[in-house]
Amino acid sequence: MEETLKKFKGIHPGLILDRELKRRKIRKGPFALSLPEYPQTISAITKGKRSLTPEISLKIDRALGYEDGTMLVLQAYWAITQEKIRMEVRDHPELSVFRKALFWDTDITKLDWAAQYKAIIQRVFERGNEAEKEAILQYYGSDKIREVTGESELGGNRITVEKPGRKS
Repeated sequence: MEETLKKFKGIHPGLILDRELKRRKIRKGPFALSLPEYPQTISAITKGKRSLTPEISLKIDRALGYEDGTMLVLQAYWAITQEKIRMEVRDHPELSVFRKALFWDTDITKLDWAAQYKAIIQRVFERGNEAEKEAILQYYGSDKIREVTGESELGGNRITVEKPGRKS
């Protein structure tokens, strides 16, 4: 079992469950009802949108003939991987990229980049150059940029922002 677990380390256990159910040609709905669990619960787990609880883990282990705790160990590995990713995220983007004139009214080293993301993104995309926009894009990601700017497309290194109410 130890070798089997090693190859699945860091993968959401729901994805592994989904693969196993497909391999055995078991449909999710009837499988969920056999546990007994709500089909929506198993569906959310297999899509990676929900974590396994110890109770559901044991039910799945027993239904599939796994050793007790197998799915829960996979859940723990996945949670550890997610936490490592969160810990590796920097507290702020590379500050040397930003011109002093862009943040003239504040000390850039004291900004709360998580809490003030809307104001920061808005300022950089209104007044910043391409390098500054790219740094913000790398730090916050395209989804957060789209949320703040209303931008529908962010292409490569060229980033343009549509103003609300205007069509290009």
